[in-house]
Amino acid sequence: MANIKRSPWLLHYDGSSCNGCDIEVLASLTPVYDAERFGVMNTGDPMQADILLITGGINEQNKPVVKQLYDQMPRPKVVVAVGVCACTGGIFKECYNILGGADTVIPVDIYVPGCAARPQAIIDGIVQAVELFQKRLDEHRHNKKHGITYSDAEKEREVKENV
Repeated sequence: MANIKRSPWLLHYDGSSCNGCDIEVLASLTPVYDAERFGVMNTGDPMQADILLITGGINEQNKPVVKQLYDQMPRPKVVVAVGVCACTGGIFKECYNILGGADTVIPVDIYVPGCAARPQAIIDGIVQAVELFQKRLDEHRHNKKHGITYSDAEKEREVKENV
């Protein structure tokens, strides 16, 4: 039973952007590119989502929304920043209301640069996110089996990543 893989659910959130990356995200979900063939399912409910795909920069108005979406997602979870705005703030970085990329509010696992990011690059980011999610899910199952709390496992991962 531990070897069973599950299809991760993907939640797309648009921060403050020009919508170029959003159009490309939608294109990657159409039959032409068909990102769902890699096992992801699209959802609009953060409580069902395993992967948060975020486009656009972070400003003061969407900062609490992004944080709330992230907090509502069950663990383990993966965050993918799509487009240069979600990665760094992009061309809007110097605007008075832009705080920067998604990593100014939540931890980002995978960065997909581009303005606008191409569907092929977005799909590559999704595939990386699925692999990372499956790895974290296996760790979570292992830790649960051995009585390790999630906060202990997160602390151990942070120590490994900072070395």
